[in-house]
Amino acid sequence: MILVFAESKDGKFKKNAFEIALLGSQLAKERNQDCAAVVLGDHHQPSELSGYGISKIYHVNNSALNDFDDFAYRDVIAGLANELGANTVLLSHTALGKALAGRLSVRLEAACISAVKGFENTGGQLRWVKPVFSGKAFAHYEAVAEKSVVSLIPNSLSVTKAEVSPEVEEKDVEFNKSKVELVERNVVTGKVPLPEAERVVSAGRGMKGPENWDIIEELAEALNATTACSRPVADSEWRPHHEHVGQTGIAIRPNLYIAIGISGAIQHLAGVNNSKVIVVINKDSEAPFFKAADYGVCADLFDVVPKLTEAVKRFKADNG
Repeated sequence: MILVFAESKDGKFKKNAFEIALLGSQLAKERNQDCAAVVLGDHHQPSELSGYGISKIYHVNNSALNDFDDFAYRDVIAGLANELGANTVLLSHTALGKALAGRLSVRLEAACISAVKGFENTGGQLRWVKPVFSGKAFAHYEAVAEKSVVSLIPNSLSVTKAEVSPEVEEKDVEFNKSKVELVERNVVTGKVPLPEAERVVSAGRGMKGPENWDIIEELAEALNATTACSRPVADSEWRPHHEHVGQTGIAIRPNLYIAIGISGAIQHLAGVNNSKVIVVINKDSEAPFFKAADYGVCADLFDVVPKLTEAVKRFKADNG
């Protein structure tokens, strides 16, 4: 049995929930096993996970699990894994997954393999594939323990539906009451979180100041993209720190990453070089980022970006 933890927020599944469900179903098919999902807390429609290869959905409908608590979540997921006899627990490599993976592996006495992009079966031997050296190489891991806890990097899989309609079972699992009391929660709203974003428009010190950021936001809005920034921009408080992408910020894997006025230092590249398509706009022809770009524009960003935004708007208007 394979058990996947499907993350949700405010009663709705996150994008990574569908990715981890798909990975679980692919692994189950490879091993000729069943794959079940666990959903925690109040949820509007757990059956939305149907069609991604999951054979059954267990919904632990307890409002005490609405807000993440690593100890409570560990108790519930580990308890259900033991009850079902699951030999593999799959998580998304998000903040929640990172907090849970180690705790679950200790509780289940399982191997812990984090930040994988998928698996390969070579000669009947299944190995997990993990990017290393900032995505410049791949390592292959094989678990020798009977049980495994594995986390998947978001945006690693193209999500497609399968012809499966799993049963949803309301489940009651015991867990210890958290010793942590949530006093206040401040959450960024109105934007797709960077780890889940399919398109990202990012900018650096070439913007010259926070007062010029309106052209970045306008382009992002036209592309239905999330905004991001380099570390110097966040350190200078031009933009909030939750937008900082790179090795010391958030590592992302969008389908499209547009880097505007960013030189492309190795620390920044380490966090974005797994993007499917990278577009660089910079007037410095010697900027290191051009070596990693799929498309590059060597010109003044203040001339290029507004024209690019208008072109996107015209394209959308002409194509509905």
